[in-house]
Amino acid sequence: MALRFIGIDPNTGTVESPTVWVDESKCELVIQGWKPDRELEAQCAAFEAPGHAVGVPDHEAVVRVPARMVPILREACDAAERVALR
Repeated sequence: MALRFIGIDPNTGTVESPTVWVDESKCELVIQGWKPDRELEAQCAAFEAPGHAVGVPDHEAVVRVPARMVPILREACDAAERVALR
């Protein structure tokens, strides 16, 4: 796995550390974030996306990242796209 670090929450302290990487071998974003509270997780699980089953599959997770990380997520998207276009 070619994991490329993109960025960490700029307001992170020594405890919390939402982080974004790009897995260059799979052209995927890898995101570390906060676990949602039960209410948010239930709302996500109940959401009806057209053509998809309701719920969060056991092999997936809901994570939260702060909006201040949008520039880091954009950078990660651009990096993943460059890898995919090689």
